Amino acid sequence: MNTGKIRDLLSRTKKPGGLKVREDQQLGFYVDGLKSVPCENYAQIERLMEQGTKIRTTASTNMNASSSRSHMVITIQFKQVFLDSNLTKQSSINLVDLAGSERQKSSGSEGDRLKEGSRVNLSLTSLGNVISALADAAMGKRVLHVPYRDSVLTKLLQPALGGNSRTTLIAAISPADTCYEETLSTLRYAERAKKIQNKAVVNTSTLMRESKAENNKVLLTRGNSRMAERPACLLAEPGPGPQTGQPTWAHQLEQAREEWHQQYLAIAQERQMTETFPHLLNVNEDTQLTGVLKYFIQAGSCDAGRAASNAILLQGLGISDKHASFTNLDGKVTVTPQSKCKVVINGVPIVTKTKLQHLDRIILGSNSAYLYIGFPSERGNEDLNRFDYDFFQLERAAAEGVSVDKLGAAGRRAGNADPSVLAVFQDYVKLMPLVAEANQMGKELEKGLRMELKVKNLASSDSRGYDLQKEVMVKVTHQRTHEVWIWSKAKFINRKFLMEELYQRFLEGEDGRVAQEDDPFWDPVEVVHLGSAHIWLQPLAYCMKLEDQVEFLNCDGIEEAVLHIHVTPCSPAGQACGEEDVVIDPSELLGKRMDFQIGLVRCLGIKWLKEGAERGIQMGYRIYDLSSTFYTKPVWKIVNPQIEETVQFTALNASQEFLNYLQTNALIVDLWGLQEGCAQLSCSQPDPMVTSEGHIMVDTKKISTVMDTGQTTSNQISELYMKLLKLEQEMELLRNVNRALREENVLLKYSLEKAGSAQQAQKPSDSGKVTQTPAQLPTEGEIHHTSAQQASSDRELAKALKVFYQSLNVARGQFLRLRHYKPPEDDGLLRPFVHQQSQRLKDFGELLESSLWRLKSDVARIVKEKRACSLHPG
Repeated sequence: MNTGKIRDLLSRTKKPGGLKVREDQQLGFYVDGLKSVPCENYAQIERLMEQGTKIRTTASTNMNASSSRSHMVITIQFKQVFLDSNLTKQSSINLVDLAGSERQKSSGSEGDRLKEGSRVNLSLTSLGNVISALADAAMGKRVLHVPYRDSVLTKLLQPALGGNSRTTLIAAISPADTCYEETLSTLRYAERAKKIQNKAVVNTSTLMRESKAENNKVLLTRGNSRMAERPACLLAEPGPGPQTGQPTWAHQLEQAREEWHQQYLAIAQERQMTETFPHLLNVNEDTQLTGVLKYFIQAGSCDAGRAASNAILLQGLGISDKHASFTNLDGKVTVTPQSKCKVVINGVPIVTKTKLQHLDRIILGSNSAYLYIGFPSERGNEDLNRFDYDFFQLERAAAEGVSVDKLGAAGRRAGNADPSVLAVFQDYVKLMPLVAEANQMGKELEKGLRMELKVKNLASSDSRGYDLQKEVMVKVTHQRTHEVWIWSKAKFINRKFLMEELYQRFLEGEDGRVAQEDDPFWDPVEVVHLGSAHIWLQPLAYCMKLEDQVEFLNCDGIEEAVLHIHVTPCSPAGQACGEEDVVIDPSELLGKRMDFQIGLVRCLGIKWLKEGAERGIQMGYRIYDLSSTFYTKPVWKIVNPQIEETVQFTALNASQEFLNYLQTNALIVDLWGLQEGCAQLSCSQPDPMVTSEGHIMVDTKKISTVMDTGQTTSNQISELYMKLLKLEQEMELLRNVNRALREENVLLKYSLEKAGSAQQAQKPSDSGKVTQTPAQLPTEGEIHHTSAQQASSDRELAKALKVFYQSLNVARGQFLRLRHYKPPEDDGLLRPFVHQQSQRLKDFGELLESSLWRLKSDVARIVKEKRACSLHPG
């Protein structure tokens, strides 16, 4: 059962729309038109199950899914006849193979505008609801309704779940920590099923010779010696439900024996060909379906594809009528792709004639995977199980340059891998074939879309420089309009199921046109995140201006644009601070008012605007404890736009946390891409607090606490707030006056100490009194001269520190760029890349060395000049 439809796995003919589920008053729910085959022994039952699996594999390929994504139900009907007591015992065994649910976040398809697309998930949810209701009833709770009718699966399993039955549930779980949520969910599922209590009784009835069909069954049972040896023999009865015009039981058994004979001949022939010819062995995500199909490559040349005239008949997404040619000549097998047909060998696409080696991995079309088994002379005792579906996809990912190392899985602890990155890598590998299938379906349905996998936050970090959590996403691009969407993994998986349903209707000849709002390939246009730029705020902690050009890096670590930005400390009136305002230690700013401006000047070389004419951009950033994001005005169609937007921020009473933030964090500016028809970005948070000058306040935790805990009215709060601002300003003035008085006090003290030491030097040894003339006292000019020398030294030191911090900021930018350079995929370009990286590292080291050397030289020069001034004050 897939996409809500029922397929008869014992019938080679497919009924359009699938079989229907009917309801009978006596029999309950049954499948109308289901084929039943009489069996004489258990070996025949196993053979029928294998036949059903083979048809299921072919159906899976035709349904264009990388795995079966379906439930399978095998019903075995037993009937035991006791002739001496005129009694019969009968029972039915339902063997149910449930498909696993898709791993998605708890939010399902994450707010997708379309409904849940996974029929498998829906049917499993319905089964879970039935199990919960039956478990509640078994525990004595009042249950008004058991929802059997919610899905086809629960309708068919109603007798097994809540009827005269005994049910066993086998739960498959994984020990991997990446599957923790799925394992826990499965165990909860099994725990609920354990609570169901059914009382099974033997189905017995008096043997009634009511019809000729029943007489035929009895006579057949008595006449078969093998069945007489097994009283509890298996008789697969005609399908349930009202039967009209059915052949006699003897005729059915004779027909089944003829089919068995033909199948035994086919099995013997297949076994002989397997030992003689090279062949292709199918590989499926579901291990039960792997190795079921074999395609033999006999001597000469044979074509493979969809067309019935081909020697190798293939189905599946991306398979052309004549897809490829296989040639078996002189003990060698080669494969030649037809024009523009996709053939991948060992993860590498081929376009010309290629020789096959034993155990080569072949992918035809979007995702039809096969293992090549060579001539008998090439075969050994290889373990074919290791070439499973995951092996194919990992090999394919490696050939495309995707690996755990590239995703940054090298942990900080002795090379241990980060489990979260491993989970992302597994998601990436799992989604690769699904994206290929979605692209092929879109191509055949003429949707004009191209989907590609991306890893969100692969090259991004937070404001402290730490790597952000990575997540797989799907970038969807309309090839004609160049519109772009970004889908999460959960949303893409949901859309993939809906795409399959639409594509299946297309294959069955139904009208594939749907309304735009119901089209799984369409979404309204939206704003797209293009990249982020990091501007380190350390110079601001020393009241130094920062002006730089920084790169916007996208999720691949590639430059998307360049931002010209300045962060300038200033006065409350907005006047930029000078060199005399530079501080040596950020703690000098503790408790003081800090004003600074963030100015976005210009954006250069925006690739997003180069790729599409009807596009625009916006930039946004947040700082420290503000919940609001500040966005620039939209700019359209200009590749190098002038932004010229400046915002002034104020910290009225700089806290230690805010100063620590400035020293260790970066301002993150995000670049957003606008598309025609989408809404521009704006701040959705409440307006931030502002000063009396209209500047936006940061570091407002203390003020916010006072305002939140107050019990006054809004007018009283506003009045108190204005008083607080005035007190803060007056306090700042008092601090300035106090600072000036302290400096003056130090100068006077110095003058007095110098005058006293000179007076002691003039005293004679005989204690004679000598008066000091006014000329021997330090004059006012000397005092001012000493003060000027001290101020000059401080300015020189501030200049040296400013130069050093600017050099260090440039070095930090070079280091961040070094982290995001990626080696080329072409081996021929690897040597020049290594040489360039070595040169970059050398330049980075020289910049650090020169910065440190210059700082040491400047400090040594300042100290030397200061000593000279103290020794020769004149």
